[in-house]
Amino acid sequence: MAHYNNLGGKEANNHCIITTICGDVKGSVKQRPVYRNLCLLSVIFGFSVGLLLGILLPFVYLKDTPKNSTYPSNYVNTSAAIRTIFLNNSYGNKNYTKQDSNVHPTVSFVDRFNNYPDDKLIENGIYWGSKIEKSLPEGYLEKKHESWTNYVQTGIAVKLEGGCGRMQNRLVTFQDGLQGCVRYRQNTDQIQGELFSFYLAQILKLSNLAPSTVSTVNLKSPLWQNLATEIAAAQWNSNRPVVLTQYISDLDSANIPSVFKPVERHLNKYDVLNMTGNNVNVLDNGIVIKNLVELAQWSDLIIFDYLTANLDRIVNNLYNYQWNVNIMDAPAHNLAKKVDTNLLIFLDNESGLLHGYRLLKKYEIYHSVLLDNLCLFRKQTVDIIKDLRNNKNVGTLLRNMFEERNDPQVKDVLPTLPDKSIKILNERIEKVYNQIIKCESMYSEGNQT
Repeated sequence: MAHYNNLGGKEANNHCIITTICGDVKGSVKQRPVYRNLCLLSVIFGFSVGLLLGILLPFVYLKDTPKNSTYPSNYVNTSAAIRTIFLNNSYGNKNYTKQDSNVHPTVSFVDRFNNYPDDKLIENGIYWGSKIEKSLPEGYLEKKHESWTNYVQTGIAVKLEGGCGRMQNRLVTFQDGLQGCVRYRQNTDQIQGELFSFYLAQILKLSNLAPSTVSTVNLKSPLWQNLATEIAAAQWNSNRPVVLTQYISDLDSANIPSVFKPVERHLNKYDVLNMTGNNVNVLDNGIVIKNLVELAQWSDLIIFDYLTANLDRIVNNLYNYQWNVNIMDAPAHNLAKKVDTNLLIFLDNESGLLHGYRLLKKYEIYHSVLLDNLCLFRKQTVDIIKDLRNNKNVGTLLRNMFEERNDPQVKDVLPTLPDKSIKILNERIEKVYNQIIKCESMYSEGNQT
């Protein structure tokens, strides 16, 4: 409550204090008309100032707000570091339900999108359109994965040399010249993380992961029998599980798109509208389509990394931003791009589903800030997420893939995905589902107001 002192004079009994009433301080002496008039004027003055401030302040705030921004006023108050990275485009970490739909703001720019022929860039407000889907690089589909697994099972390695990342990883060359990367880890759960993240990507029909399979280090097998000296030099233990991934040449670094860089960045259909300038000829602009195709792959990457709680990619950049403000301009960690096709390759997923889940308390905010700012998806990915959420069968699918694709030697030394990880994965599928439903309420054509 504001107090205005000394409006009526210097003496205490002449004060007029504005609280819930305005009257004589002692209450026993009748005020002269001049004091009553001064009191009335002070009340009118205070009311007018408050009213004026109440009108002007929102205009000052809105002047600095992006024109097409649809941020709610009640986004999660997390940490200063995160707020400097993104202004959250979500409604916080609460689960979204249909009951909430009437309290969330929406913005309508439908007429502006009608300038696009057949709406080929964006469909139904939240899906990448047919033009983008048809322009996506093919990548690595199921047949290529099966072909690689069959090749490794019958292949003979003739050379093992340093390369493919960390110290104990090796570049393996087969007798016909084909090459692969071998991931060796002391911790079995990192091999599990790499393998089951790969399986999950297949369930999601993501074509951005190189074909991979598991083998055990066994000098009696045709695969390893020629490499005893190299294996000893690499300090590999026998009977250890390793992941063999098809070597991919002609890779370049991949940078984080500007829409995901600080500050106040997000990805929804209005961001695409801003990128294209509402130009009807944009469908013929190769550079624009190329950029949108990359963003479509990023939308899959964000969902995939959220589900697996991958620590070694974008979360790495977000976490280190508090010490290095330029890190978001550096190439994304463990992400590469095929030079010839512009396919994004999701590398190094070993922290997924196990190690990343153990560290959720520390890093969940970094995982969530990307998902909560995403409102453009591939229709195929959304359909799969909805099926997994409704059927609650992702654990069964992953375990069946593990049982069917690996020989008894692998299954003896490499455990299947634990129940705790499956439980957390289902919870994260639910969160992705809620984000999709939220975006539908905000941006789908039938929900625009």
